[in-house]
Amino acid sequence: MAAPETNRLAVAAGRNREQIRYRCVGIGIGPANLSLASLLHGRPDISNLFLEREPEFGWHDGQLFHGATLQVSLLKDLVTLADPANEFSFLAYLHDQGRIYHFANAQFDAIPRQEYRNYLEWASKRNKNLLFGERVRSVEFDGLFRIRTDHRTFTAENIAVGIGQRPWLPACTTGKLGETQFHVSDFLTTAGDLSGKRVAVVGGGQSGAEAVLDLISRVERPVANVTWLSRRPNYLPLDDSPFTNDYYMPCHSDYFAGLDPATRAEFNRRQVLSSDGISMSTLRQLYQQFYLHRFVYGHEGLVSLYPNREVVDVAGRPGEWELTCRHNAHAGTLERVRADVVVWATGYRPSRMDFLTPLESRLERENEEYRIDRSFAVRWDGPRDRNIFVQNATRQQRGLADPNLSLLAWRCRRIIDRLREVDSDDQLPSFLEWSAQRPVDGQERT
Repeated sequence: MAAPETNRLAVAAGRNREQIRYRCVGIGIGPANLSLASLLHGRPDISNLFLEREPEFGWHDGQLFHGATLQVSLLKDLVTLADPANEFSFLAYLHDQGRIYHFANAQFDAIPRQEYRNYLEWASKRNKNLLFGERVRSVEFDGLFRIRTDHRTFTAENIAVGIGQRPWLPACTTGKLGETQFHVSDFLTTAGDLSGKRVAVVGGGQSGAEAVLDLISRVERPVANVTWLSRRPNYLPLDDSPFTNDYYMPCHSDYFAGLDPATRAEFNRRQVLSSDGISMSTLRQLYQQFYLHRFVYGHEGLVSLYPNREVVDVAGRPGEWELTCRHNAHAGTLERVRADVVVWATGYRPSRMDFLTPLESRLERENEEYRIDRSFAVRWDGPRDRNIFVQNATRQQRGLADPNLSLLAWRCRRIIDRLREVDSDDQLPSFLEWSAQRPVDGQERT
């Protein structure tokens, strides 16, 4: 269905909803708010509506590389870890599509990312409380929240913001982006035919690795050269070990929130590879391809690997770029890399919430983030039963798990508990004792 027609239907669908006073209105429909919408589906006690500016559902569509897989368990879907019997689980999706036996027989080590994206879209289409093509312009408060979109105004007692992350690019790219220099999130829509081109990929995480793997796997129209630059000292693996995964449990999220800001920041820095490392399967594929190209196929100059380099500037013009890199292990020695195309796999930052500007002076801040309580509600001067929940926007306060898929369902359940004014029982705590247990000399236990 074309986008204009989708928008027309969305406008028509929303006309009868303006008079409703919702218990909760969600802003943004990505995995976070889609999880909340799925857990609220069919609950008459919590009227809800979710709004999305785009005309239809999408999730990392510009970088769904062939063969890419998720880095989390299939149990970490929209609902299972909070409500295993929920009709919006990944297994329910497979069963509904008639292929649950085929999926079991395929013995995937990890869920294909395209499959997970299809699952999310399936969930979005089954929920009638989702409206697409509704860009939220502002949120005001007069005892109730007034959510103003391009088309109308909705009224809610609570709102849940889940607008996701935006691509991050260094300042040196300003004014230089286009068909030959772009963020990896636009790879599939922008890269086009790169045959015979020198391509530089900047970024040593999973996205950068997938881009490099895609580029060196182009057999019919091969690139001339791929230069892979990373600030990290090597191309480092995701730490997916059992005890590290305890960082992605609810009990650790709560423990982390109680630490002082400096300790939290240091933890995120030291443990970043638990969320932003490269999957071992991807590293293995890359190394095997490097071996084959150099020693078997005779493509000795195809790949140049430059770890420990930080790109500090990019100059030139489209198709003739020169990157200046600082070698972090050699007293900041500067090097030059020339490329026809530059792919920036430099990650994401929380999206701006400009629609909250009318309330900004009433909301508490902790550095760049809104300060939240244990229910992921922003601390503000409004009534306690009027909440602004935020999802995927408090990494400094809630740790590396916050933008990760691991705690989606648990976080949404905690939001629902707040709406219901109940306190659900959590699962059993970690094997690991995170807090100090034996205070000495009269010190209180932390």
